[in-house]
Amino acid sequence: MSVAPRPLPSRRSVLATSGAAAVSIAFTGAFTELFAGSSAAIGHGGYGPLVPDPDGLLDLPKGFRYRVLSREGDPLRSGEGRVPSHCDGMAAFTGRGGRVRLVRNHENRVNAAIPVPTVPGLTYDPMGKGGCTALELDGGNRVLSERVAIAGTAVNCAGGRTPWNTWLTCEETEDRAGTNGYTKDHGYIFEVDGADPRRTGAVPLTAMGRFQHEAVAIDPRDGTVYETEDAFEKPFGLFYRFLPRKPLGGTGSLRAGGRLEAMRVPGVPDLSAVQETGTVFEGIEWVPVPDPQAAETPIRFQDFGRGGITHAQKLEGCYWGGSCVYFVSSFAHRDEGSAADHYGQVWRYDPARRRLTLVVVFGPDTDLQLPGESPDNITLAPDGGLMVCEDGGGAQHVFGLTRRGEVYAMARGRQNIGTEEDPEWGEFAGVTFAPDHRTMYVNVYTPGTTFAVTGPWR
Repeated sequence: MSVAPRPLPSRRSVLATSGAAAVSIAFTGAFTELFAGSSAAIGHGGYGPLVPDPDGLLDLPKGFRYRVLSREGDPLRSGEGRVPSHCDGMAAFTGRGGRVRLVRNHENRVNAAIPVPTVPGLTYDPMGKGGCTALELDGGNRVLSERVAIAGTAVNCAGGRTPWNTWLTCEETEDRAGTNGYTKDHGYIFEVDGADPRRTGAVPLTAMGRFQHEAVAIDPRDGTVYETEDAFEKPFGLFYRFLPRKPLGGTGSLRAGGRLEAMRVPGVPDLSAVQETGTVFEGIEWVPVPDPQAAETPIRFQDFGRGGITHAQKLEGCYWGGSCVYFVSSFAHRDEGSAADHYGQVWRYDPARRRLTLVVVFGPDTDLQLPGESPDNITLAPDGGLMVCEDGGGAQHVFGLTRRGEVYAMARGRQNIGTEEDPEWGEFAGVTFAPDHRTMYVNVYTPGTTFAVTGPWR
């Protein structure tokens, strides 16, 4: 998520120059599918305008307040070192006695200002600067502990939670041993138990593939793992499924191996070429990956035989809803190699029917009021709507989307990492809710900051 290719013209600038009357909204019959699996109320029109924060950290609606849980550079409560840079993907889990556990990624590359401290037994490659930290909070969101959960990994961007309450952290890199000083190959998924990190250790789940991972989602019925690939250059990434040999077996089951396959949409080499919401493809094929370890050739370059394979630019978010898996393409740029331009797509795959549907397209031919450029991290909100982290240019927001299709600003970052003349704000990442739905947790990528937001959630 830290790599932000040149965005398309701002949707806001398009609105100003073209006029709202020329805009057609393409969400009828498709938008509600984003909320599959939710039985919550239809939602509301937001919580009112954002109130400027006198402390210059986070603007929120009236009645809401935040607590800073952790900031880059502060001492870790464990004494293991400092809070690492680049807070990214994150999940919240139920702890004992009403406590909450957070597991938080750090998307650190070799030049990270503050690496994840290396800890014996929890370090994969001593030259890797990324990893995860785990926080334990009491019922009032006071930090009880903060420690390293895994270290020595690289570019830990997003991931996903498992049905057995562990976190899968994903390396968004393909660097091999000997590259950038690394002593081991990178590009793997690692399982992290925030309650007991030594139970999972620092073991790469190699059968799940070595590529530029972004996010994962697990089918809770049979344990199939769906994986997105955010490749930065053409040919762009693939959408994968991993069929574990021991499905839904708790910690350790994914280490038993399995089969990695890539999605083929017959006749569609590039998903960006599909622009009409509601477009349906039947008979989706899954093709075995020739070499999941990418020993000689990155997976997306490998020979998938007759019919090739289906690519898409900027595959990022991935989540399970109802009986389907949803995945996000944050944008596509024709002049960077995609078949067409768009500001963001959301796709739905139905495993039982082998059916792929384009649910939403963001862009100037749809609703200009939808949240920002490049929708990224997405999570279900307490009212049954969504919270979306914006990953574009200019001001950075967490936006809410109601089940009626209404959009509202929930938070705006105020930490200027640019200059007074040329301000810049760090993107939001890792938005997630406490198990009791009373607190929203969210990270700012730079400077790395983790917030707990409480208030009159509906």
